[in-house]
Amino acid sequence: MVSLLLHFNWTWVGLVISDDDQGLQFLSDLREKMQGSEVCLAFVNEIPLNMELYNTRAETYYIQIVTSLANVVMIYGEMNSTVEVSFRRWAYLGIQRVWVTTSQWDVVTKHTSRDISFDSFHGTFIFSNHHQEIPNFKKNIQTMNTSKYPIDLSLLKSEWMHFNCSNIESKCRTQNKSSPNTSLEWYAGQGFDMAMNDETYNLYNAVYALAYAHHNFFFQHVDIQATKPQHLVDCPKLYSSLKTLQFLNPVGDLVTVNEKSKFDAEYDILHIWNFPQGLGIKVKIGQFSPHLPLGQQLYLFDETREWATGSRQIPSSVCSENCRPGSRKFRQEGKAACCFDCSPCPENEISNKTDMDQCVKCPINQYANKQQTHCLQKTVTFLSYEDPLGMALACLALCFSALTALVLGVFVKHQDTPIVKANNRTNSYILLISLMFCFLCSLLFIGYPNTAKCILQQVTFAVLFTVAVSTVLAKTITVVLAFKVTAPGRKMRELLVSGAPNFIIPICTLIQLVLCGIWLGTSPPFVDTDAHSEHGHIIIVCNKGSVTAFYCVLGYLGSLAVGSFTVAFLARNLPDTFNEAKFLTFSMLVFCSVWLTFLPVYHSTKGKAMVMVEVFSILVSSAGVLGCIFFHKCYIIILRPSRNSLQRTKKTTYGSSN
Repeated sequence: MVSLLLHFNWTWVGLVISDDDQGLQFLSDLREKMQGSEVCLAFVNEIPLNMELYNTRAETYYIQIVTSLANVVMIYGEMNSTVEVSFRRWAYLGIQRVWVTTSQWDVVTKHTSRDISFDSFHGTFIFSNHHQEIPNFKKNIQTMNTSKYPIDLSLLKSEWMHFNCSNIESKCRTQNKSSPNTSLEWYAGQGFDMAMNDETYNLYNAVYALAYAHHNFFFQHVDIQATKPQHLVDCPKLYSSLKTLQFLNPVGDLVTVNEKSKFDAEYDILHIWNFPQGLGIKVKIGQFSPHLPLGQQLYLFDETREWATGSRQIPSSVCSENCRPGSRKFRQEGKAACCFDCSPCPENEISNKTDMDQCVKCPINQYANKQQTHCLQKTVTFLSYEDPLGMALACLALCFSALTALVLGVFVKHQDTPIVKANNRTNSYILLISLMFCFLCSLLFIGYPNTAKCILQQVTFAVLFTVAVSTVLAKTITVVLAFKVTAPGRKMRELLVSGAPNFIIPICTLIQLVLCGIWLGTSPPFVDTDAHSEHGHIIIVCNKGSVTAFYCVLGYLGSLAVGSFTVAFLARNLPDTFNEAKFLTFSMLVFCSVWLTFLPVYHSTKGKAMVMVEVFSILVSSAGVLGCIFFHKCYIIILRPSRNSLQRTKKTTYGSSN
């Protein structure tokens, strides 16, 4: 029975048993076989043997079957019992269920108002003890004259065959075989059961058992003087002989009379179908043999089943619908194992079968498709020059570096003009060269990363920006000293004349080199893979190594920028035509704003976006310094050369002092 349920995927079934020792034993055995098979009992109706007690509960049993979601009901009970009465009552009331039983009850519906449709699978499955065909039994049935009986079952079957002749097998598609005069011999050839049923076969074996017992009893007393007439039999001794009796009946089946002995029996699986006008047909659709390997014990004839039922569409009998691939079972607490919910698999996990208890996580180099049924290979990616953003950033870096080189060329060409001399030519050249390399160093962040490139991009960025910012600081201090300590009698005059502010650049750069050396010596940058930032991609990035060292380098650079901004801000109102303190102030304001914005944005991004943010910050901060400090000077040198003269400078200075 359990094999049949699993074959049709009927996991939510009802059970009706007799309320006696046999019924309870059947329930216990059934539950034992159901363990681990994911078949659950929707309800268990224990039918009392007492008819009066049954009548008081009959409506309850009926409601329980009708309201249950189980479309399959197993029934275990003896013939001529209250269980059979219940079965007949439910069939009469037209309950359409798939019944699975061990008893061959005649449950053909006797009225036409509730006939079951031809294309339905509902009916009765019977497990009958398999036995060989009784000699001459079928021939006797085939040659029987049915006209002697009040109800001509042969005629009823023939009429139904003639009515539905177009829907059955090819053997029935000829008019002569579908005629009302067809004999029972034709039905025997179509697979209809013409053999003995279990009850008749048991009676057949009982007659032979009694004959064997009598034979053995009299054979044992053949040489003994009888003390009483031969026709009298000692019943206790005869019963004792029956209990130990085993024999082969005429068809070759082993018969054991002792009810306590158990052996693995083979079963035929029969299907009874109710047709109009109360016609019932029983067809063998398969068999069960416990001697075969597990999984092959149940065998069903698919073609015969289709012929018997008129359809391959099988009704469902489950508590919960199957969980499709891409989801998993979610057990409902306090409910049977067959009742569950389906929940989608978590991110990057899959299930490629139905009713999976757990989803399977995809490997690190793979990702789940949208349906979460298969793992797909991830694509290796990085910020490349072929990438639109990578190409745009590379073009910006080249354009800004070319612009910086152009500005440097303008300053070199006009190095003897007052505006270039007044702003410390040497520091201006150093600042422009460092800015040009700052733009170019952003190219190290674009392209396929390797260990050398990862180290160079961080060290180059830190050192070049330190040179640029320390140069701005040196220029700012030079401006302050030029106006505050150049008056006669000041002791710091010699400090300015000696060019002491220019030592700021190598000292600050040396400190940054020491910090970078510590960084490289402890935990240098390395090539890393990021498999989680972008769906379906493995991003190759440069890991900073020691995050603490990275922020120390960045913090030192920020402290230089803040110092330069503070000094420049204090010197912004000093009088002079070419005083660049205001421009230095704005340049450091832009620089600090960019890198203060960089920190939270950098932390909130992953993968290629982190690289883009860092490259963009390098370009914007460098462009801010270049524009704030040198745009005004280039404007005067190229477009307003009249303002770049010593006479104009003296006139402006004289007017300002007055």
